[in-house]
Amino acid sequence: MEYSIPRSASTWHICWQAATGRDLVVDSRLVGRVRERLLNAHRAEGRQLLHYLMMPTEIHLLSCLPAGQSPQAIVRAIAAVVSRWVRETQPVRGPVFAARYRAHEIRSDSELEREIRMLAWRPVQIGLCVTPVHYTHASLRTTLGLNRAQGFDSRALLGLFGATVPEARKGLRGVVRRRPGEAEWREWELNHGLTLALGSIGPSFGMAREVKGDAAILVAAADSRDIDGGLKLLERWVAARLGLDADQDLSSLAGPQGARARALVGGLAVRMDLCPAAAVARHFKRAKATLCEQMTASRLREDDRRLIATPIQLVLDELAALNRF
Repeated sequence: MEYSIPRSASTWHICWQAATGRDLVVDSRLVGRVRERLLNAHRAEGRQLLHYLMMPTEIHLLSCLPAGQSPQAIVRAIAAVVSRWVRETQPVRGPVFAARYRAHEIRSDSELEREIRMLAWRPVQIGLCVTPVHYTHASLRTTLGLNRAQGFDSRALLGLFGATVPEARKGLRGVVRRRPGEAEWREWELNHGLTLALGSIGPSFGMAREVKGDAAILVAAADSRDIDGGLKLLERWVAARLGLDADQDLSSLAGPQGARARALVGGLAVRMDLCPAAAVARHFKRAKATLCEQMTASRLREDDRRLIATPIQLVLDELAALNRF
């Protein structure tokens, strides 16, 4: 199977989320029109559609674009037209999409394999089917040879998994075999903007913000699955690193040690973009100016800078080790 993605190309995960009350696959005619539009948007020279997934509340694309092209080129060919078609099918007031499209560049083969796996299981996760290959409004069945192609070219994706079609399909099945766990789903949804991280430490009634990267991993790892829980994990880790009881309440810890511990939590939260310093100050029931002053002093200490720069995976590994004892 001689088919490959050019080295100069970039691969993107592009997604849209439906506004409340909208259904993006409300009838079979709409599904067919949208599917054809997705395919047509990739028929320009150098573009390749690796995978698509259409669901009532989300549309996902894995698009390979030539050098110099951005996801906006695909979006211009799809978003406005699909919005018009959905309005024709569902003639109610209001937007079709909950927000602008989101695009995430995929920078490695392992990241691409993860996106394929998550998208394969997405219909199962939201209750549309019981196994990935049962869902019909996606390209997975075609790529695995279970559906007729109907204009979709699966060679580009299969070429990443093997030299022959049987070998490639076997490799793809191996990638999608393992079902993602709840923490992995939470991290993935946060990173792709499909859900917001909530918290009770906002300026009025709470907090809802988009988090990515380290912050998404931290929130997903917290039992409460929110910003407060992420801060609690950082508290526990900082306390252990400073030789304190891991369950020490840093809000009530007095003296220079308490100030340093709270400043470290603030430094980590801000570095990970979990929440701003003002939210950390509210979490500890301290004045923002006081905490910021202590965070500035913390950044001047070499030991503290090293702690604040600790990779998120090491933080979680050390927390897991604490929980085993």
